[in-house]
Formats: sequence, C-alpha cells, structure tokens
Amino acid sequence: MNLHEYQAKQILRAANINTPRGEAADSAHAAAAAARALGGHAWVVKAQIHAGGRGKAGGVKVVTAVDEVYAVAELLLGKNLVTSQNAPDGQPVNQVLVEETLAIARELYLSFLVDRETERVAIVASAAGGMEIEEVAHATPDKLLKEWCDPLLGVADYQCRALAFALQLDGEAYRDFCKLLPALYQVFIANDLSLLEINPLVVTADNRVLPLDCKMSVDDNALTRRRALAGLMDMRQIDAKEAVAHAANVNYVALAGNIGCMVNGAGLAMATMDLIQLKGGMPANFLDVGGGATPETVAQGFKIILLDPNVRAVLINIFGGIVRCDVIAEGIIQAVKEVGVQVPVVVRLEGTNADEGRALLAQSGLAILAADSLTHAAELAVEHAV
Repeated sequence: MNLHEYQAKQILRAANINTPRGEAADSAHAAAAAARALGGHAWVVKAQIHAGGRGKAGGVKVVTAVDEVYAVAELLLGKNLVTSQNAPDGQPVNQVLVEETLAIARELYLSFLVDRETERVAIVASAAGGMEIEEVAHATPDKLLKEWCDPLLGVADYQCRALAFALQLDGEAYRDFCKLLPALYQVFIANDLSLLEINPLVVTADNRVLPLDCKMSVDDNALTRRRALAGLMDMRQIDAKEAVAHAANVNYVALAGNIGCMVNGAGLAMATMDLIQLKGGMPANFLDVGGGATPETVAQGFKIILLDPNVRAVLINIFGGIVRCDVIAEGIIQAVKEVGVQVPVVVRLEGTNADEGRALLAQSGLAILAADSLTHAAELAVEHAV
C-alpha cells in the first residue's frame, strides 16, 4: 500500500524527523490559505498521487505569489496527472501539498528497502539525487552506495559514517545524516514498510540535511496489525477494478491485454499469463481466486474481469487440489448464467474430479470451451480474443 507524500512526512514528523513545513489542500482556496499561513515569499505546490516522475510531468511547481499558488492548485486538482510511472491514464490529483521553499545546495538520494536476497533491509544512497536518479541507476550503477542493516542491531554507527563520508558530508550535515539514518530505519521497521524513499534528500545552504520528498510503501500483509496506516489508503489512486477486487478480498492486478485470466494459485496464474503471451496473446489481468476457490469467488472473479471493457475472452485455469474440479465447474456454470458473460470462456480443469468437471461443462449447454491442456487453453483463448 502506497502513501501520499504528505502522509509520509506526517509519519516522519511524528518520529521527530524534520521536514519542510507544509500543508495538504483539496481546493485552490485551501492551497492559497496554506501558503498565507506558512508565510514567506515562495512556495512549492506538489500534486499528491501514488507515482513518481511528478516534476517532469508538471506536477511540482515553485511559485512566488499566493495568486500563483491558487492558479497552480486549480490547474492540478480534479485532473489526472500522467507521469512516466502511471501512463497512459495517469492518476487523479485530489490534493496538493503546499510547502515552504528551502535554499538547496545539493540533492542526494536515500532509500530503505527489503533486499530479498540477503533477507535484510538495505540502504541505498547516492550523491546524484533528484529527478534523474533512474537514469543514474541505469547508466552508472557504481554511483549507488549500499549498506545492509543487521536484523538485531539495525543501522550501525560505522555504516552511517561510511555513507556520510562517501556522500562528502561534513559539519552539521554529517551530524544530521548520522542521526537521520537510524531514525529512518526505526520508522521503516515500526510501520512494516517495504520501501522508504527520499528523493531528494537535500543539503541546505546552511549545511543541514532533511528530506525534501518522501515516498512510503507499506507491506500489505501487515495492514491487519497496522490499522492506523490502513486507514490512510487512498482507493482513488488505485485502478477501479483493483479497488473492487480489494473490497472483495480477491488478488487482482489490471494489465493492458484483452484476455481475462482467472486462476487458483499465484504461480499457476503467472504461468498462465506467460503461456498466453507465448501464444501471441496479451493477458488483461492477474487474478488469483485462491486455492480454496468457491462458486461465489468464481462469480466475483467474473464480475471483476468483465469490468474491463477490453476483455474479449476469459481463460479459467483451475487445478483441483484443495477444491474439487466438479465444484468449480458448477461455480463456473452458475457464474456464467448469473453474470451474463457475453465473451468466449475457455476452461482448463486438472486435478481432483477433473473428468466430472469437464462433463458438467459439456452438458451445460453454455458456450464454454473446454481445453485438454494449458497449452490448448492458451491457444483457444488467443484464437477467440478477436
């Protein structure tokens, strides 16, 4: 689950980590009022969406008059902002963050993330922070500095010193940085984050270090014990179909193809999508109804898949282990009748009572295409997705 920048900074401030002063606003009038309350002669207005690349897309503007704050907020609010990370449709801007400006001497990059290879939290830092960090990582990966945190000890003093020296920090900036790293690690652990990214981490003209931007992603599996964080979820930033699936407790990810996929098991779902692509098609989604799929979850899966107007065929791939294939077949028949499916439906059943399940589908009188194998199912789906 992603958080907005203003939410992430609230969490940082609650942990006694300094950030630029700012206020979120959901209207142009509120944005102008926030600027007046902050005082000063210049402000930065930032669109609040769950995607990076806002600056290049026109979603971050520095202005020098309250009237300009109002105009920029009015331009951004209620529109979709399209960036390199959320193209082609973009995401709606429902709030802007109005912040004070700072005298910036340098821009650095800093992030904490879960390194699955080492099973530790990794710290990634670079002296080349800012909007071009993706190009830096791609073209000159040697400019990325890395340290790994001990699960028991967290961030060690020597790691803070090593990174600070490598980033050429001295004086107050050095001291700020060495205090900041352990504090950010505690925020990461205490909130079950999967990513904490600060880009840029700035060195100010008076040689202080603080986060100018902040992105946080919370581990979805931890939300049951992080109720306060779960309450910060902005469903407006999520694909409408994914929002419906989330409410139904179904694992669904929207994709750009035209073949809807309904599978029980994440690994099997990935294999199904790979085979569709191998046969020349494009999956429209990832949908895992789980190992204990029921007629109700199958019907719900159909409803979610068919919310996508691009779907031209549906491929159902079920392995009957925990659940019997004849039960799933009954659920498919019931769902096709209930939902009124108007596109071709290809079904591949394997496992417990697979023969009985295929017989039920054949006797249903519905336009359901039974496949003998997964390869055959993929071929039928691609053929009928016209």
